[in-house]
Amino acid sequence: MAAVGQRLEHFAAQAARAALQQAGLAAADVDAVLVGTTSAEEMSPHAAPLVAADLGAAGAAAIDVSAACTGFLSCLVMGTAMIESGRARTVLAIGADLLTRYLDEDDPGSAMLFGDGAGAVVLTATDQGTGVAPAILSSDGTRRDLIRLGRDELLIRMDGPAVYRHAVTLMAQVAAQAAERAGLPVADLDLFVFHQANSRIIDAVGQRLALDPARVIDVVGQFANTSAASLPIALAAAHRDGRLRDGDRVLLAAFGAGLVWGGVVVTWGGHAGPQPGR
Repeated sequence: MAAVGQRLEHFAAQAARAALQQAGLAAADVDAVLVGTTSAEEMSPHAAPLVAADLGAAGAAAIDVSAACTGFLSCLVMGTAMIESGRARTVLAIGADLLTRYLDEDDPGSAMLFGDGAGAVVLTATDQGTGVAPAILSSDGTRRDLIRLGRDELLIRMDGPAVYRHAVTLMAQVAAQAAERAGLPVADLDLFVFHQANSRIIDAVGQRLALDPARVIDVVGQFANTSAASLPIALAAAHRDGRLRDGDRVLLAAFGAGLVWGGVVVTWGGHAGPQPGR
């Protein structure tokens, strides 16, 4: 949980700085800083330019991506596209959210679910390409009332049972679709990192896809639901524990308010391991 006075951009910059250090890169090498978040401190300025300034990434593009729990995945896809189009060579994709500030402590459906955190990865151009397969990003705004954080009361409101059903169905579907776009059977993938909403959802998605539980990352008990930060934090935990290695083919999938969801297969490689901040 963030302490009084801690700001979101400090969490994000801490994770980004560690990722750059492990990658052997300097902030001056960064062409773009993409921050997936729905909890920036101000409406304006947004978080990304503050993160870039904290890092010393002078002149880098700085963009916030507001896509709820798919924020990091969206940054990853956008950063990959920038590199593939030749408009950037090095991109920081960051997920960061401080959601404990928006909890109703009297709401048993959400008060115990969410946490604060940030995670980051470095994306770079290589001779072998980006290692990111064609991604899927989707939405259904007709379901906008299932998860809300309105300006009126600034509290998270959620229809838990309905969110569970949609999250399981849509993440299982998009995971299978992402594997197909990567040209790989689901069974051939090495690791599965789903949005860390809760363990019941992760287990149910794994069962629908008939996955080996040993290949499914679940760190909800350690970090809670950190929204846009959950995927990079889960990647960092897997890397720390020796479960994520160079050359591994990893399926990422996320689901969040909007509704929005997405999935992609990435081939992990290089020295730029994921780095969490919390």
